[in-house]
Formats: sequence, C-alpha cells, structure tokens
Amino acid sequence: MSLETSAAELSELLQNKTPVLILDIRAKERYMQGHITGSANAVCQNMQQKQVIMSKIPPNMKIILVDDDGTSSRENAMMMARFGFDVHFLKDGIKSWNKELVKSTQDTSIDGDSLWESLKDKKLFLLDVREPDEFAEHRIPGAVNIPLSQIFSSDAQQSIPRDKKVVTVCSHGNRSMVATFALAQNGIEASSLVGGMAMWNQVLIATTLKEGDVTIIQVEKIGKGCLSHIIGSNGQGVVIDPTHPASRYVKFAQKEGLEISRVIDTHQHADHVSAARDLARMTGAKLYLSKLEGYKIDSEKIVDGDTIPFGTKQLRVIHTPGHTAGSMSFVLDERFVFSGDTLFVEGIGRPDLRDMVEEFAANLYHTLHNKLLALPEDAKIFPTHHGDGIRPTQNGVYYTTVKAAKTLPLLDLSEADFVAKVASITTPRPMNYSVIIKINRGTIPISPMQIPDLEMGPNRCSIRM
Repeated sequence: MSLETSAAELSELLQNKTPVLILDIRAKERYMQGHITGSANAVCQNMQQKQVIMSKIPPNMKIILVDDDGTSSRENAMMMARFGFDVHFLKDGIKSWNKELVKSTQDTSIDGDSLWESLKDKKLFLLDVREPDEFAEHRIPGAVNIPLSQIFSSDAQQSIPRDKKVVTVCSHGNRSMVATFALAQNGIEASSLVGGMAMWNQVLIATTLKEGDVTIIQVEKIGKGCLSHIIGSNGQGVVIDPTHPASRYVKFAQKEGLEISRVIDTHQHADHVSAARDLARMTGAKLYLSKLEGYKIDSEKIVDGDTIPFGTKQLRVIHTPGHTAGSMSFVLDERFVFSGDTLFVEGIGRPDLRDMVEEFAANLYHTLHNKLLALPEDAKIFPTHHGDGIRPTQNGVYYTTVKAAKTLPLLDLSEADFVAKVASITTPRPMNYSVIIKINRGTIPISPMQIPDLEMGPNRCSIRM
C-alpha cells in the first residue's frame, strides 16, 4: 500500500472536512512561518519521545506527515505504519502545497519561566490533560482538567475558549504535545509546556526585601512552594537551603551586588534535592552543614551556639530538632529567623519522616516553645516552604512573626496533648523522599537529569490544622 498523499488529495480531505490529523514535523520556526491549516507541529527530540507520543494518538485516526520535501516524513510514516497506524505523508512535502499557508500567532511550546510570566495575563487558559487523580495530586493553580483521553472529542473541545491563549500541561510534555495536535485539528492554537509538571517544579523566582543594612532575597521554587534565602551584608551573601538549578542563585545575588561566600542547609531535606554542595563548589563559598545530621559531605560542621560571619554580620546557629534530629535554624540581629522546615507561616514541621514520630514530636514541642517562640515577638520568621493557598505579604515575601506564630493551632496544647495530636496526624509522605534523603546526605550520587522526576509532586514537609 502506498503511503503517499498528494497535495490535491490532502486539499480534498480538508474541503470535505474529513477527520485527519496533519502533523508537520519541520522545525518549529519553519512551521510558525507558514503551515497547512489544521496541522500541528510535531517535533520529537528522540526515539523514546516518539514512542511515547505515538502511544497517546488514537490508533484509528488517519495521520498525514508533512516536512519540507517528503524525505523525512516518508521515513517516519514507514516507521509509524509498522506500529499499526493509518499513516501517510505529503508527497514532495510543503513545497508541493500550492494553497495558502497559515502563520502561527503563538509559539507551539512554552518553557516554565515564560509560563510564569504569562500567568499574570488573564487571557491565558491552562489546560491540564493528565488523568484526574494526577491532577488532584498536584497542579498549577487555575488549570482546568480535561484528560487527553477525552480531548479529541468535539464535546470536550467546545469547553475550551477561543478568545484566550491556550497552554497544555501534562507530567513531562508528551501528552500535552498530543493535545495540541487535537486542538490544531479544530483551529485552536495551543502551546505545550516543555517538560510538563516535572520542569514546572524547577522554575525559580526571586523577591527582594530590604530592611536597614540587611538585604534578603527570597527564592521560590514556585511549582513546589520551596523557599530559600540569600542574605546580603556589605557585598557578601549567605544562601540558606538552595534548590536546583544552582546557577540561578549566582544571578539573583549578582543583581543585588552580592557575592556568595557562604552556603548553608538547615537539615537533610526530604522533598527536594539540595543544591548546597553544587552552589558552594560553583562559587567557591564555604559550605555549612549540621554536625548532628550524619552528612557524608565535606563541609564545615555546625552545632548549637556557633556563629557564621559574613559582611559585617553574623548568623547565630540554634539547634532546632523536631522535623529532623539535627535541624538548625539561624538568627540574624535577633530580628530575622530562618527556620528551615521547623516552623512555617501556616503550620509546623512534620516529625514523622524518620519513623520516630513521638520522640521527634516531643523535641519539636520544646524547640517551638523554648527556642523559636522565645525570640522577640516582632522577629520575622522565614521558612523553607509554604503550603498551597498561602499568600505572601504585601511585599511579595513569605514570612510570619513570632507573635503571629504563637496563635497557630496546636501551639496552645500541653506537651502531652501536642505529642499525641501531632503523632496522630497522617499525611502522605513526599514522593521519593527516602531516595532524596540519601542523596542529600551524600551517600548516593545524583545526575542533574534525574532531579526533575525525583522532585515531582507537592512539598509535604509540614502539618497544619
């Protein structure tokens, strides 16, 4: 059977509105300059991605591949035909098409940083095509869920607005690309989020707070609600709890005229891979880690009462066990507290991730009441996470105060009641947490390519009532 389709045959199919999926496999830039109406751009990076995407296309759908001259499309059509697809290719490619070509008004793909900027635009429609259970687990705020299994139906597409920019989202960017195929069939242009939710979790943004002679840059990993901080004094910067990609911290610091000289982790994180070691190596900064956490990483080991100098300032180290046995918090000028995963804006650190929940809950009680909440009431507390639905202050930074933290639920209980209540709260654990802890301890290696998948899902290091 010939897999060739002539330009005249394809034109007739379009005139008769015959259901057909036209996949333009040229480079994105050439596709955007001009393509056949109803076609979608389908550029796969490797064979694995091709196989994943083919598995998501309805097998009974007629497919026509388009390239520049029919060479590459012919090869791909032959490959897809072996997988049982009703697939053809445009003979002699786009150069044989003598009718009008359509120019794209939006890019066929969008990266996480660009999506973050676009979210400020109310004319954006986020279409999440994962299954409902995936969507319920973790999603971008404001997204609408229509599973890919339904997206080819006309009923589903009627609910998609025609007057908004459509961005499709899935876990890794494969299903979302297939969704753009279905939408293009019906004249809806869409951009697929590159790398999906895995890469969305790698987007970092920075907000700066300046008070007197102190600069605090809060860095948010927006997909997970992870927070880290660059503290500046006299041109030097200390980074607390950095996340990947480490190189972004150098840029954030440079923008405020700071050179990173110290890097600190408050504890062994369970929900994300620490970038502390990489950032220290990248900048030549000293790395500080808790002596009580069992790290297998070369660093300056810190304990309760130590100080870490930088610029004209110094951080005072407080041992704050409860979330982990060796967690450390850091106090600057008795006005600013960096509490790691011990105390949050909306809750407290969970004590159950090391399987000694009652002992850790008792430690957490004493840490909160006898250490952190004993600090001056107007001291600002900067945590290493924030939960869903929590909004930053008017200056865009997430923090609370000692006075406000004292009003949190659970903190008015006696020690016995606190331990019993906290130990009874069951919350799903972070995905891949046991592997992430080992990586952060320094006992197993990690490739940067593995980090997005390891960090999939929401952060789950706090408990709240």
